Formats: sequence, structure tokens, C-alpha cells
Amino acid sequence: MTQTNPLVRKVAKGTSYLRRNGVRMTTARLLQGMGNQIANSGKGKGKGKIPLGMLVKFSDAAALDWASEPHWRTNPRTVGEGPYTTAWIMSPPGESSGGHQNIFRFLSYLEAAGHRVKIFLYWSQKIPVDADRVREMIERSSAYPTLKASYALYDPAVGVGEDVDAIFATGWETAYPAYLDRSRARRYYFVQDFEPSFYPVGSENQLAENTYRFGFEAFTAGRWLAKKLHDEYGMTTHPFDFASDLSLYQRTNDQRRKDIFFYARPVTMRRGFELGCMVLADVKKRRPDIRIHMAGWDVSDWKVPFDYVNHGAMKLEELSPLYNRCAAALVMSLTNLSLLPLELLSCGTIPVVNDGPNNRLVADNPNIDYVPLSPGALAAELIRIVDADDQVEASRRAAASVESLSWADSGRRFVADFEEAMHA
Repeated sequence: MTQTNPLVRKVAKGTSYLRRNGVRMTTARLLQGMGNQIANSGKGKGKGKIPLGMLVKFSDAAALDWASEPHWRTNPRTVGEGPYTTAWIMSPPGESSGGHQNIFRFLSYLEAAGHRVKIFLYWSQKIPVDADRVREMIERSSAYPTLKASYALYDPAVGVGEDVDAIFATGWETAYPAYLDRSRARRYYFVQDFEPSFYPVGSENQLAENTYRFGFEAFTAGRWLAKKLHDEYGMTTHPFDFASDLSLYQRTNDQRRKDIFFYARPVTMRRGFELGCMVLADVKKRRPDIRIHMAGWDVSDWKVPFDYVNHGAMKLEELSPLYNRCAAALVMSLTNLSLLPLELLSCGTIPVVNDGPNNRLVADNPNIDYVPLSPGALAAELIRIVDADDQVEASRRAAASVESLSWADSGRRFVADFEEAMHA
């Protein structure tokens, strides 16, 4: 039997991780691992080898003075009635990058309305990125819509081009090149989460928060972000509503269900993996007969203190059959609400979500079960849903409650708000 060289296996594993999760997640994990390794080994002392590594390029963050009036505001581009050419600066996407998939959804609505899209890939670390390969990956994937957009690596010496009417930042690190670009185009920010909360108090936390002070106009995923960015940072905001793709998520099981689903993302801190495991350990202690399914990430490396089925990162088309096996689902959302609750409702699965304005302001559907963030209370509610006499009827009501929701409606609102902002 031929054995693969360990270095070759390591490189292959890293390449696969990059392809699935994109450069942003890969960079974050790389920097975290590098920091842990240096801290634990004590190596690198006095040798000047510890990089000042962040998602944003050090030079970009250092060059930006947001307290001064930017050139694109003092001498703004004159725009007509449209259609408009838009430049979107983003980290290189991966096959399983949910945030990128949602961005591309809205890019497709822009193109359908006659606007042009140019995609620019931005990243800070020495990870090889090929724009053509990224485009080919996107075109092959069923998780992404088909676009006419152009793809290019972002080069500050070239910029987005003189034809661009509007530049969109899509993550905190991309707000820096968007601000600094020499174009006089209008600046916008497609905000899907409150990203300062991704970090402990420190440089990246502050650099992420500062992007809300850049003077960009924001299009936000839901009303919680819109309210927060307006009230705390004075931003002009345009929220769009969440929906569920009914071509992917449908209720197909009209029988009683006994299983529970958990959206398990230990590498995404805001999804509260450890808290979720506390909840589910309590469920299994009280009811060892309940089967627990975990999906979102391969959690086999984590010492989970109960039996579960590990589904790892699943394809979108594989999710609905799994959801239809589950009476309830535990979704921990510690910042902005996940897209999962509405997708689960489409399948007749009751989402149990930690209560808070960050979640309720995004989706106030009465079939979402909001519970105080106490492991015991969340565990008791999951068990109650499994045992409820009216479980099947509740499942039917849940699915019916989202039948009228449509991403196309959210897309139309986004396009209308964008066009109105351009006319202002």
C-alpha cells in the first residue's frame, strides 16, 4: 500500500480547506494557529519573525485617516439615471462560504435590474489566489447564482476603474481598500454582521469598528444591524429582510419526529458551539433516546461529551432531507441572526434560538422559539418540542408561515434602495 508523504497530505488538506471556506476563513485560522504556536513554543523571541498579520493589509489600515474628509466626498463622481457600474471588493470566496453566497444572490438581483457588476478580490496574506480559478469555482457551484460579472485581483495601483459609479465594501477589511481607492465613485457597505464582535478587544476589534465611521451608506442583513449602525454610528442604513429558498427547503415529512439538529460551527465563535454542547449534553442526560445531528463543520476533532451524528459541512441540497428528520433545531446566534431559522421553518423544523434583539429584530416569526440563553432552559424547550402532542400540527404551521417570504422580494427592495441612494 502506497503511503502519502505527510507534507503532501498537509498541503492537500490546506488546499481543500481553502477551496471550501475561502481566503478569509483560511487567513483567520492561519493567523490564530500561528499565534498559538508561537505563544506555546516560545520561539521567535528577539528574531523579528512574528508577523503583524490581520485580515486587512497593514499598509492599508495605517494609511487611512477616517477623521479627514475623503477625496470621493469632496469631489464626488457625477452619476446619471443609470444603469450603474458597481465594484464589489471582497475576500476570495470558497465553495461553502455562506456570506459570499448571500452577496452573490444580491449581485444577481443587481444584474437582473440592468446594472453592471465588477468583482475585485482582496486579501492580506501570502496565499496564492487566481481570479480565473475563483470564477470557475463559482460557475461550477450550485450554491452560487450565475453572473455576468468580471473578476480581478484588487490592485490599488490600478483601482476599480474610471467607469465605476459605486464601490461596495463587503467585510470590514475590504472597507479599507474601498475607502482608499482613487475612484470618485460613491461608497457603500454591504453589512451582514457586526464584525467587531468577531474579536476580543484589540487592534482588529477597533479597526473593524472604525469602518462604521468611514461615511459609507450601509445595506444591512436585517433590522438589528440597520438600527445598531444608525443609532451608534450615525450611518444611513437600508435593511433587507431574510427569506428562505423554497426550491431548496421544503417540508416533506408529515410524521412525528424525534431527532434534534444543531448548527455546529466551533470555528465560528459567534455560533456558540460550547454553549450548544452544554445544552445538548443536558438533553442527552435527560433523554438519551433522542438522536442529535450536527452539521456545519466536521466536529470529529472536538471532545463532545455525548453521542451524536457528525455530518460535517454539507451541500445545500443535502440539508432539507436532514432537517425533515428533526423535530427541533438548536441555533445559537450571538451577533446577527443566522439564515438557518427560516430555512428550518420551511422544512417544518422548529428553531430554538437564544433570545435577544439581535435575533428578534431580524425575524419576529412566532414559530421561532426564542429562549433565554440558559443551557437548562434551552434543553427543556428542545425536549418539550419533541414530546409535544401537537408536534405535527406545529410543524405544518411553521412551514406555512414562511411560504410567502421570498429572496426576490428582498432583492427588489435592495435594488430600489440602491437606485434611490444613487439618485440622492
